[in-house]
Amino acid sequence: MGSSMSTLDFASLASRHRTYVRSGATRPAEWRESQLTALRTMMKDRAEAFYAALWTDLRRNRVDADWTDVKYLTSETDYALAHLRQWMKPRRVRTPLVLAPSRGEVRFDPLGVGLIIGTWNYPVMLTLSPLIAAISGGNAAVIKPSEVAPATADVIARFLPEYLDREAFSVVLGAVPETTALLACQWDHIFFTGGTSVARIVMTAAAKHLTPLVLELGGKSPTIVHSSANLRVAARRIAQGRWANAGQTCTAPDYVLAFKDVVEPFLEQLQAAVLEFYGRDPQKSPDYARIVNRHHFDRLVGLLEGGTVHFGGRHDRADLYIAPTVLVNVGLDAPVMRDEIFGPILPVLEVSSVPDLIDFINARPSPLGLYVFAEDQAVVKQILDSTSSGAAAVHRSPDPSRLPVRRRWQLRDGPIPRRVGIPRLYQPTRGSASHRADRSGRPVSPLRSSPAVTQDGHAILIRVWTVDSDVSRRRSRTHAAACDPGRRVVERRSGPRPLPGGREHGRAGRNRRDRIVERAIDHLARIRRSPRAPSCLRR
Repeated sequence: MGSSMSTLDFASLASRHRTYVRSGATRPAEWRESQLTALRTMMKDRAEAFYAALWTDLRRNRVDADWTDVKYLTSETDYALAHLRQWMKPRRVRTPLVLAPSRGEVRFDPLGVGLIIGTWNYPVMLTLSPLIAAISGGNAAVIKPSEVAPATADVIARFLPEYLDREAFSVVLGAVPETTALLACQWDHIFFTGGTSVARIVMTAAAKHLTPLVLELGGKSPTIVHSSANLRVAARRIAQGRWANAGQTCTAPDYVLAFKDVVEPFLEQLQAAVLEFYGRDPQKSPDYARIVNRHHFDRLVGLLEGGTVHFGGRHDRADLYIAPTVLVNVGLDAPVMRDEIFGPILPVLEVSSVPDLIDFINARPSPLGLYVFAEDQAVVKQILDSTSSGAAAVHRSPDPSRLPVRRRWQLRDGPIPRRVGIPRLYQPTRGSASHRADRSGRPVSPLRSSPAVTQDGHAILIRVWTVDSDVSRRRSRTHAAACDPGRRVVERRSGPRPLPGGREHGRAGRNRRDRIVERAIDHLARIRRSPRAPSCLRR
């Protein structure tokens, strides 16, 4: 079903898919591999259509579209194909002595039929990435793309039924009435990406049927610039994280807490980074996106009144353009400091000491992400030990396609975790994103990203879409029993492989790996700068 249904009664649709799953057709590894291969083929064959749709909806250029949507999905599909059969294998577990002689194992069975409600800021990745997990788990799914990105939604609705099994997957187009009707049906799993107001509605609807769900939400993520920070590196990485996709990223730095003695030079470096990235007139830059619609444009323009515009501030409603903007002298009770900004506006506040900024962060709902720029490792440790956040990164700006998911349940009155209902045992470790800044100030090389974080991230989605069956039947192994609401840091199940010549494991191994990669990158940079370097290595 590739288009909007003529009736809002979706119960029969869910029932048809559920019958197909119960027939056992989706269980074999061969079926799952065929669907994953078909999805990858669709992303390659129809890449031009997706590029055009993303440009229409968000003015996203091809490089960014590949980075966050098109080629990202093909890479994720390749990863799922490479590890699918390993994920499907039952896992041996020990049985208690009272049950001897016996053997136990945990099997991963499909949940059934899921509902995937996509969002508009990354309309391909955040709609089809959960589908990869659903397929890998042997499930059927109904996909509801966001109506706020209509061009992309139309491409998904046109091509997905052409490539995938129509008995297992359907696409429903529409707005609030269609989404409301879908939520009224009984599903075996719901995956929702969006804002907290709609998430409350989704969670209420799921509670009526006790449906497990994943809520991938946003929040206000503070960024700390300490006196010891490399200001050029910090400014460039914060600029990339804040103004990529015109700031419409849930993991983007929402505001900056800069120490008083470095505020002015930091603002100068930040303005220089914007000039380098987008030119003197960002409106003419092919690398700068647009606000998704007039509703969000008007909301963002209203936030500009919450402080003094240090630079930027220009906007054009006809073009849905708002320039990269920095606000200073921001009131703490201003709307720009109360709600998630989700746009190209960055408030910069002054702080005088580490205890003050810790109190400032802890007095507010637990943030989705926390970004720290400081060379003083004692300060970094003090901040990380004294604050609570879903994820934390040191010397890194967020990468929406690689940032680890939240690793805890709700604390205090903070936003709902990005992925609710994930067993603690399957959550990744606190991201080893404490990478040291390179001397050139260039964005961090992808080589420095811990592959284990990305791999665990893929594995998480697979685990969410499967049921843990305790074969010994001694007791039910539920998601709730596996979760630990109070934990912020979860131990890694297995440490990274040591590099040649070293035997370190755990954090020591990761630090050693980071140092080796940094030395290799610096060495390559020196070779490229040498006048005797081959022409193929020169920049």
